Amino acid sequence: MSETPPVPSSRRVAVVTLGCARNDVDSEELAARLANGGWEVTDDGSDADVVMVNTCGFIETAKQDSIDMLLEASDTGAKVVATGCLAERYGTQLADSLPEADAVLGFDHYPDIAARLDAIARGEKIASHTPTDRRTLLPISPVKRREATAVIPGHAAPDTDDTAMPAHLKVMRRRLTSGPVANLKIASGCDRRCAFCAIPSFRGAFVSRDPGEILAEAQWLAEQGVVEVTLVSENTTSYGKDLSDAAALEKLLPQLAAVDGIERVRVSYLQPAELRPSLVETIATTPGVAPYFDLSFQHSSRDLLRRMRRFGSTEGFLELLETIRGLSPLAGVRTNVIVGFPGETDADAAELERFLSQARLDAVGVFSYSDEDGTEAADLDGHVDEDVIVKRHDHISVLAEEVTAQRAAERIGETVSVVVDSADDSGVDGRAAHQAPEVDGSTALIGEVDGLRPGDIVSATVVDSIGVDLVAEYRAAKD
Repeated sequence: MSETPPVPSSRRVAVVTLGCARNDVDSEELAARLANGGWEVTDDGSDADVVMVNTCGFIETAKQDSIDMLLEASDTGAKVVATGCLAERYGTQLADSLPEADAVLGFDHYPDIAARLDAIARGEKIASHTPTDRRTLLPISPVKRREATAVIPGHAAPDTDDTAMPAHLKVMRRRLTSGPVANLKIASGCDRRCAFCAIPSFRGAFVSRDPGEILAEAQWLAEQGVVEVTLVSENTTSYGKDLSDAAALEKLLPQLAAVDGIERVRVSYLQPAELRPSLVETIATTPGVAPYFDLSFQHSSRDLLRRMRRFGSTEGFLELLETIRGLSPLAGVRTNVIVGFPGETDADAAELERFLSQARLDAVGVFSYSDEDGTEAADLDGHVDEDVIVKRHDHISVLAEEVTAQRAAERIGETVSVVVDSADDSGVDGRAAHQAPEVDGSTALIGEVDGLRPGDIVSATVVDSIGVDLVAEYRAAKD
């Protein structure tokens, strides 16, 4: 009988991340587990033994980007491992259609990911993940989910995993970037059943992270030089529903803002139908919490939203925005919208246009509807012709650019608090409170900027705007 080949004493894994902010956090958990298991973690696939691609499986374009990256990784000559949402969603199907991947691993593989890669490095064949509806892994009752032992990326490991310590004793995370901002996962999964969305089926039912875990990780991030954290999840407004405390997020936000070294807390992925008045007030008025509202409107036609299995209307959304701005006149608001959902009429499209024209939003993402496997919408009647979807997408995209540029121009003369992201010979750039990392534009600082460094937070006066981007003048305080 031949002996099992030994694992090389020095082995390198390149971690490549695609998709959303939740994936960024998951990759840093995987990086920590791999480092603890003796792997050298890098982002350079040219000299790695294994390239691990944390894939996205949200929409068709994201899936294709993930497949393209896996194929590109295979060209390096390294072993290729697919993880993340595409791997979780399709598992064996992905493995069968993509022989270039040496392994397709799901979330259940995460706790012992280092051992899995050891085996792959030895040339062993790892059985591909078999997909399942992850909602079935947890009890229907949210409060009973605390007792479950299902693997949930980013949460404290189940008792059966003796390779990880509880998060309040040891944060299972290794930063893959070194900037002054970072994402912080506060929950996973979603209990909503939006007709167009497959995410709950492969991310699972909603589970909140323990507040102590979150605060410990925030403190750890501050020790790594982070000054701004963005709270991420599939549905942040559900936080606490399984903790028997509907106001858990309202209590957590001031605690996070009080963490030594954390200067700004940003909340993302808010569901308008679940947005409580007390939470609106907390976000809008708590010192250290950005008055920033990432609201998942998706559309504004009441009838079409019902077909989407969502709630709201143009008037209801405008009233919500009025309430927000009544509490914080300079608050930032972003959203995403879908055009071409089955059954969308010209009147529905016009209603969306009316909303966007009046809402004064800071950022708008416009997406064309496409069928997703396993969703209710894929089987609905009234599918909109593709050429109509393209026209509506182009029209709404142009409108979105116009109204967000107008909103940026309205901010000329405002005093904004800017986190410096970069400072070099090309200039100093950062973000005001209404600008989330990577998605909402930036603020270029001019004036007395010599000496500013990433992580600095300064007050500046907006003097110009270019699209959604701002130009602000900074004057150093005089002694």
